[in-house]
Amino acid sequence: MKELYEKYKKLLFKLAYQLTGSVTDAEDVVQDVFVKLVDVPPEKLKEPKAYLCKMVTNRCRDLYKSARKKREQYYGEWLPEPLHHLNNDAMEEVVRDEQLSYAMLVLLERLSPTERIVFVLREALGFDYREIAELVEKSEVNCRKLFSRAHAKMGMSPDQSVVTEGAAPEHVHQFLSALKQGNLQQILAILDPEVVLVADGGGRVLAAAEPIPTRERVAQFLLGPFRQATTIEGIQLEVIRVNGHPAFRIRSSEGIHSVGILHVENQRIHNIYIVRNPDKLTQVGE
Repeated sequence: MKELYEKYKKLLFKLAYQLTGSVTDAEDVVQDVFVKLVDVPPEKLKEPKAYLCKMVTNRCRDLYKSARKKREQYYGEWLPEPLHHLNNDAMEEVVRDEQLSYAMLVLLERLSPTERIVFVLREALGFDYREIAELVEKSEVNCRKLFSRAHAKMGMSPDQSVVTEGAAPEHVHQFLSALKQGNLQQILAILDPEVVLVADGGGRVLAAAEPIPTRERVAQFLLGPFRQATTIEGIQLEVIRVNGHPAFRIRSSEGIHSVGILHVENQRIHNIYIVRNPDKLTQVGE
């Protein structure tokens, strides 16, 4: 059992995190699967990778069903939980995986549960369609259609790889510097004309209830509150790595205030994701 855990825990965490968008749920799913594995007859583990992945996908599908009503009642925009570090040091390298970029997780939210499973197994984990068909109990033809549909919903053609460009350190530093200085022209210069800002407060803290489009509106939204927040005594503004890319964290004496993740296209900031829901900031506190 220990050997299987050491061999497959990274793969299973990656799968569970991409299917749930939650670090906490992903860790719980992996632990739950290995607890249940104790009662699995050895003959069923002739192909342990496939069996474990199926256990994870089934558990994640169950979680989605139970969370669906909560999502429908969620106040404002729902964003995935940022991945900063893991409790298990041996899994730390998972954080650097490009397939776990934050923008990718946001795109995955457009998919149905089955589309998401097929896409992740194929695109992120490299499973062939025969293996996927066995895991989701559908035909290979159906799985190909689901994969194609997933690409379309994510704004890509079926023969394209989904690329999500995370911010480089200079993007984050330029962005924060412009906000601190209140330099409107510099802010506008580094934002894409069609930039969209999405914030998630979960009804727990103040956050924009709807996405904010265009660089003019985004700049206006950020300038006042951001400058005001950074002048408060005890506020710390830090650059950290979230889902493998530089991001920023605002901390006060009371704890983590916000985490901001930037998505860049053609060297301009195309998306800004601000996570403020305290329930989603427990993994970015250190």
